[in-house]
Amino acid sequence: MSGGAAVTGGAAVSGGLEEAQRVELTVAAVAPGGHCVARVDGQVVFVRHALPGERVLAEVTEVHRGFVRADAVSVLEAAPDRVTPPCPYARPGRCGGCDLQHVAPPAQLDWKAKVVREQLVRLGGLDETECDALGVRVEPLPGGPLGWRSRVRYAVDAAGRAGLLKHRSHEVVPVDRCLIAHPAIQDLPVLTSAGVTWPDAEAVEAVASTGGDVAVTAVAAGRTEVVSGPDQVRERAAGRDWSLPASSFWQVHPAAADTLVAAVLELTDPQPGEIAWDLYGGAGLFAAALAGRVGAGGRITLVEAAADGVAAARENLRDLPVVEVVAARVETALTRRRITGPVDVVVLDPPRSGAGARVVRDVVAAGPRAVAYVACDPAAFARDVRVFTGLGWRLAELRGYDLFPMTQHVELVGLLLPG
Repeated sequence: MSGGAAVTGGAAVSGGLEEAQRVELTVAAVAPGGHCVARVDGQVVFVRHALPGERVLAEVTEVHRGFVRADAVSVLEAAPDRVTPPCPYARPGRCGGCDLQHVAPPAQLDWKAKVVREQLVRLGGLDETECDALGVRVEPLPGGPLGWRSRVRYAVDAAGRAGLLKHRSHEVVPVDRCLIAHPAIQDLPVLTSAGVTWPDAEAVEAVASTGGDVAVTAVAAGRTEVVSGPDQVRERAAGRDWSLPASSFWQVHPAAADTLVAAVLELTDPQPGEIAWDLYGGAGLFAAALAGRVGAGGRITLVEAAADGVAAARENLRDLPVVEVVAARVETALTRRRITGPVDVVVLDPPRSGAGARVVRDVVAAGPRAVAYVACDPAAFARDVRVFTGLGWRLAELRGYDLFPMTQHVELVGLLLPG
């Protein structure tokens, strides 16, 4: 076996490993998705619950053409940054929500920065020198690695028990507490440990807003019903009060909204009288912040496709006449000229799949002086950066924020400028 690997159980299928087989291996670099990379006889193994440099006993969980996935079920030689996961469910075969509880919090930041850098090189087309110039790093947010998540969606199993999903599975793991959930959510009587079951629900969603509201909604047959708490929850961000349905999108970390707004404003530096677009604008967080900078002589167009986001934006921004809310898909709004240039500043905050080449090309064609790209997936961001650079633009600055401690997720804010 290459790389010091040794099969310890089961029989290898011809040319590789098989599911449930256990193998000793030495773990190499971090990879996207909360994995590290190892190799067995040249075969790539993506290992969860491991750290670079460790010697582990790994159990194969999935076999694919060209690679396999595995869980480190026993650590034979531990890395210095390994810690005991605080949650008993953050282990192989149990809850898949937290990818990095076995990693010391400072090392989690380094882990995520390495993944971002690797994606920018591999998918974004940047070279090592360009990454060095960007100084890729991930900054923590206030509050620590536990008790931060202000919105939690619990899945419900066939017995009506609320819990969380196993990694890459629809299997529900009943839990008695989620340690990354906001304390107000942890105290809610929604789990089986509190004597509660949900026989008619598919999912249960809990919210603890920055405005002090706590609400629980049940999802059944595609419909959402508020079980306890207000229908509308209050949030406080960008110097404003917001009101939105308990089930609608809002950043899950209490400090996230203000952190992202500050980054966007600092990077783009909007000026009085300028024109701005807030694409994938949701309830209007960035549009409101931009409005405060461009003033009465400026103009902002917010584009959002989700009906609840459009309604929330129109309600929350009704005091800002410089903001126009367009209910449409961003691609449609650009190609059918629902919005047209000239424009000075564009904020892109697309879903996890990214903006895509078509949107990037249309944004560049409108001729803005600056684009702030808010990204929740480094791979999608890197692919879009490659489109920008192919059109003569450059990634001038990049900020990384740990909006999701204990998980593999990271938020980025990039400044793109014409070359």
